[in-house]
Amino acid sequence: MKEQLICFDPHSVHIATEGTLGWMARRVCRQKKIPFTTSYHTRYPEYIRARLPVPLFFSYAVVKTFHGAAAKTMVATRVLKDELSSRGFSNLVLWSRGVDAELFRPGSKDYLHLKRPVFMYAGRVAVEKNLGAFLDLDLPGTKVVVGDGPEKENLVKCYPDVIFTGYRQGKELALTMAAADVFVFPSLTDTFGVVLLEAMACGVPVAAYPVTGPLETVCNGVNGYLDNDLQTASLKTLDIPPQQCREFALKYSWEVCGRQFLDNLVFQEHSMQGFR
Repeated sequence: MKEQLICFDPHSVHIATEGTLGWMARRVCRQKKIPFTTSYHTRYPEYIRARLPVPLFFSYAVVKTFHGAAAKTMVATRVLKDELSSRGFSNLVLWSRGVDAELFRPGSKDYLHLKRPVFMYAGRVAVEKNLGAFLDLDLPGTKVVVGDGPEKENLVKCYPDVIFTGYRQGKELALTMAAADVFVFPSLTDTFGVVLLEAMACGVPVAAYPVTGPLETVCNGVNGYLDNDLQTASLKTLDIPPQQCREFALKYSWEVCGRQFLDNLVFQEHSMQGFR
């Protein structure tokens, strides 16, 4: 990692995740006194806790240590910024997300020949996504899960009436999402959820819990509904006009997202060559 960074001689260093490469890049930057930025995308403490009996306070202490050395830590929402501040994180700045509104756009509902209405989830099929909360709902029509992951095989066995499409991407994914009537997002741990914007760009309203990610992008009665009763939210969302969802999603362009990221970066006064 040290060799790569010195040879590349960057003007700015941004560390995207708290994984092994992230820790190594952090170490090199600290050794060479190079200022760097980080971003907080994933609730690793909650994800780990869902699988192993590791106390949240311990995991958060590790994550806070990682980001504590950064000149700035970028977060996706104001709600998350306030939450992390309350846990002792510092130097937090906002960096929103973007959606490809050319790819994700309203399409024909006939793309899926299923009993209506179609309630859909798209994303990783894993325990932290809380999919059981969606699949257990008593809803009319059809439930569809788009995506793959370690929990898929088990869920297919437990929910034989649910349509599992498997992994889809690109135009096929966009057409599939546009054919839904409601996008149901049962996750309690996502820090943003770009897939929510993708659904809205397709003219599909969102039903979700009132938690960190959806609180930033879902407005009750405008592009979906948030409710602690996910069934209530899902049924109420059926009445949302598709155009309202599309108009909201267009506010999150990649251009705005990119400019915000560049404004957050910290640039070195000298190149890395001077630190050899």
